[in-house]
Amino acid sequence: MLDAQTISLLAAKLDKAERTKSLIPMFSRDYPDIAIEDAYAIQRAWTRLQLDRGRIIKGHKIGLTSKAMQNAVGIAEPDYGVLFADMFYADAGPIPFDRFHAPRIEVELAFVLKAPLQGPDCTIFDVLNATDYVTPALEILETRMHRVDPDTGKTRKVMDTISDNAANAALVLGGRPFRPLDEDLRWIGALLFRNGEVEETGLAAGVLNHPANGIAWLANRLAPHGEHLAAGEVVLAGSFTRPVDIRLGDTFHADYGRFGSVSCQFV
Repeated sequence: MLDAQTISLLAAKLDKAERTKSLIPMFSRDYPDIAIEDAYAIQRAWTRLQLDRGRIIKGHKIGLTSKAMQNAVGIAEPDYGVLFADMFYADAGPIPFDRFHAPRIEVELAFVLKAPLQGPDCTIFDVLNATDYVTPALEILETRMHRVDPDTGKTRKVMDTISDNAANAALVLGGRPFRPLDEDLRWIGALLFRNGEVEETGLAAGVLNHPANGIAWLANRLAPHGEHLAAGEVVLAGSFTRPVDIRLGDTFHADYGRFGSVSCQFV
């Protein structure tokens, strides 16, 4: 485990990188023995810095929920990060491109909770009972560190991504909210358009076979730290498309069929 001083130092580096829109070296390069629990400790320290600055936690996100992505980074479980209130943008509205350095976008389902979820024994049935409604969502990803090291050519490891708040930066909620027990969430699909052309398609079953499984996993993962998912939280369940690079001027539109659509433009 990294010592407390190092964890605080690395959290401060991430904080500065975000505020200055600059990239820092990946932590796994300078600390090759960094572990997943070290990465979450850095994320929690970074989160405390944001709270001290006045940011407000409004939810959580889950990432790396597909087998393909887990195999790509060499882990057997998802990861998670924190959603702050200033990350939320209105459906069909503009998003300032200069807020980001190298953003990407993914298609997801968002769960809005009406009751708290506490591990360590949270199940998919607990999640469905605690969810007020589910709605389509777009997640904007960002990085505060190099995805590929400019000197060695090595790519980020999952510990880098976890430290970096699971690469989260913003999100858009839209579409038609619906009750989680009214539909088979596995079969909800979406078409992701960029500037009128289809870039990606996918089914929500790609998220751990059922997107509510990710919410249960998160509640259980938070429990050892004395944390839980609170009533009213928005939880992004994980992407069922690959991330798509965002360019200045791009308009994205995700069509969820009878569940509506969600869109945004980067200006």
